[in-house]
Amino acid sequence: MERRFENQLALVTGATAGIGYGVARRLIAEGADVVVTGRRSDMLARARRELGEHCLTVQGDASSMEDLDRLMGRIAALGRPLDVIVANAGGGGDRPLAEMDEDTYDRVMDLNVKSAYFTVRKALPLLRDGARVVLLSSISGSNGDPGHSVYNASKAAVRSLARTFTAELRERRIRVNAASPGPTMSEGFAAFVGGQEAIDRITSMVPVGHIASIDETAAAIVFLAAEDSAYVAGAELVIDGGMSQI
Repeated sequence: MERRFENQLALVTGATAGIGYGVARRLIAEGADVVVTGRRSDMLARARRELGEHCLTVQGDASSMEDLDRLMGRIAALGRPLDVIVANAGGGGDRPLAEMDEDTYDRVMDLNVKSAYFTVRKALPLLRDGARVVLLSSISGSNGDPGHSVYNASKAAVRSLARTFTAELRERRIRVNAASPGPTMSEGFAAFVGGQEAIDRITSMVPVGHIASIDETAAAIVFLAAEDSAYVAGAELVIDGGMSQI
């Protein structure tokens, strides 16, 4: 594997499992030192054990200002600038419009929009000029499937942030892009979608013929974090095997 991130420092939020873990693992394999965040101490311990000496784990909630301040303090203490941020922390738990309540609305928006926004905001003094930022959106941000209005809107907002952040950070040449995965075969995916029958139905909708593995999705995200995408900024990379394009 290439060493595209040799001697670079990356931050991946929400990276103790699933896509975030896959991104952290790939960055480390390509030479980076990676700061991994998550809310559960047991999952962080597992990530630290499995990812090895080039992984620093910091427990916290990416939508909490106090936790983000503590995270940035830990990174600042390393004495190195940040080269890469992958703002992966997020979550669902949506409800239909007629059943939506304020607490659920706030929680989904905090998990997906507030966490991404303030991760970048708080990291600005630590980012080197020319750094790369990847915000995790979703193909859900471009569709209108019923029952997920707040989640879909939150992911559309994240995609919008990539445009605005790129404009605001242009003087520092910091590239900000959005990655929008489709279905990815992560832990618990089968249970989430409703079993093998649902998986088969979703697979039939994907032109490339299979649901993405974590590594396939992570590879595309890491492309945006690498200099291979040096002329890509403010853009959205859809990672769904063509599912949303036909």
